[in-house]
Amino acid sequence: MLVEDPGTDHIISWNDQGTAFVVWRPAEFARDLLPTLFKHSNFSSFVRQLNTYGFRKAASGRWEFHNDMFRRGETGLLCEIHRRKAWSSKLSTAPSKTQSPESDEDHGSSSTSSSSSYSNLCDENKKLKRENGVLCMELASTKKRCKELFDLVALYSNSESVEDQRPKLFGVRLELPQEKKRKDEFSDNIRSLLSQSCK
Repeated sequence: MLVEDPGTDHIISWNDQGTAFVVWRPAEFARDLLPTLFKHSNFSSFVRQLNTYGFRKAASGRWEFHNDMFRRGETGLLCEIHRRKAWSSKLSTAPSKTQSPESDEDHGSSSTSSSSSYSNLCDENKKLKRENGVLCMELASTKKRCKELFDLVALYSNSESVEDQRPKLFGVRLELPQEKKRKDEFSDNIRSLLSQSCK
């Protein structure tokens, strides 16, 4: 049905001889067409299912599949295409007699899908662990800078609590040159620490 539909020829169609079909755009095929017939959109699963029905990849440069009983215009041959028994026994040691080929297919594709999902989860877990390590190092560095900043503020606060010895003029304490220099250095240190913390 998919191969014969002229509306999807840009995605899947017969080869020139009508002896095999070609999936021209696997990504679009998996995304748009597979879910209309199967309960998944996994192209690799689809290829594995083709293999169980005796289809073989016919060309190395493209996704072309061939089966002697699958030819353009010869729909009478389709009943000769059967699932290989060896594959069924791998799926289950004691398959149900009432189980249909469709449920076999779902089982195979769900098994493949869960295996693929597990692999994806493992990769994601490794990536998150790496990112977590980087974040932990950044957090430790930020904590260290914050401690230095608090220590500097505490040091300045303690020095301010000592009795101010600066002379007064009309009741206002005079700013001595060394005092201004000390405050400027303190401000520079605070700015430097804050800018490092923000990086």
